[in-house]
Amino acid sequence: MNLLGWWRSRSNAARFDLYVRVTFYVSFLVLPPLLITAMAEEVGTTAIVLISAATLIHTVLSVRLGHLGIEHHLGNTAFPRRLLVIFLAYTCAVLAVAELAYPHPTPGKPDGPADGIAVMFLVLTITTLSALLRPRPLALAAVAGGLFVILTAEPTRGLFTTVMLLILAFGFRTTLWMVGLVWELDRSREVRANLAVAEERLRFARDLHDVVGRNLSVVALKADLAAQLARRGRSEAIDEMLEVRRIAHDSLDELRAVVSGYRTADLSVELAGARSLLASAGIDCRVIGEASSTGEPAGALGWAVREGVTNVLRHSEASTCTITLRGNILTMSNDGASLTDFRFGSGLTGLRERVSALGGSVSAFAEPPNRFVLTVELP
Repeated sequence: MNLLGWWRSRSNAARFDLYVRVTFYVSFLVLPPLLITAMAEEVGTTAIVLISAATLIHTVLSVRLGHLGIEHHLGNTAFPRRLLVIFLAYTCAVLAVAELAYPHPTPGKPDGPADGIAVMFLVLTITTLSALLRPRPLALAAVAGGLFVILTAEPTRGLFTTVMLLILAFGFRTTLWMVGLVWELDRSREVRANLAVAEERLRFARDLHDVVGRNLSVVALKADLAAQLARRGRSEAIDEMLEVRRIAHDSLDELRAVVSGYRTADLSVELAGARSLLASAGIDCRVIGEASSTGEPAGALGWAVREGVTNVLRHSEASTCTITLRGNILTMSNDGASLTDFRFGSGLTGLRERVSALGGSVSAFAEPPNRFVLTVELP
């Protein structure tokens, strides 16, 4: 599978999750080279190598902690408490060494290598902690970082750094909250679609039970009565068995009527049902045109609507579905389809056989980037 196909095969929630993670990790890769390059003229080659090595270790820890923090926020892993302690201890040690190695000569000259190192490590640290800590501890960590700059440099820069760290922390934390919300909505949507399909199954099971259940109970009762009469050698057993046969024939006729009613679809009824069923699954359904077909073509198009709705609910992550009617031509188009998993299944095969018997045709195909189109044409 190529990269484009892999991207299209992912759900919208998975795409958003990947986008957030990539932008989260990019911050660890972009900031350190910029600041290290800016400090190259102020420190020697040996110092640059040491700073780069310390930054690389810090970046590795940040990426790992950020990943575990996101997974913990989504409920997929435990809180990485031990690694967090190591990370914070290492960060404090690097900041202390930088202040000892590059002390500020005068209070009026705060621009030194230690300040660049402090800003870089504080930004990376707060970015990492935004994936791990709740808002209140995260705010305290940002304020602590600003206080460190105030004590080691000057108040104005410290206040600016504090505001910057708070904005950065809550910006990343809000984005992480949105990731969890998107996944929750995706799960809720899948549950709604499954409930909609289950509701239709329960409706048919309820109709079948109401129509046939009573007659089957009577059959069982009369068969038991006939058996008891037969053991006693009484002639009424024959009449009871004939009654059982009659009830069985009536039940069979009613069962056929139920199945026939379920398999025979009225186009207007199916269009109304499609709107209701898709709406209950959180899918916007729009119907263009009028149900003008009659007779067998209308029944076949009604069956096509039913099969199309089933495919939308079971085999896509659709948010919109459009049904277009032009005479005896029906087109259903929905988004959220997977282009890689498309196949002509048993449902579409049965629909093609039904339509072919009337001299019509069925076509179904995936349309980039993520649409599925079903077209049924009858003479």
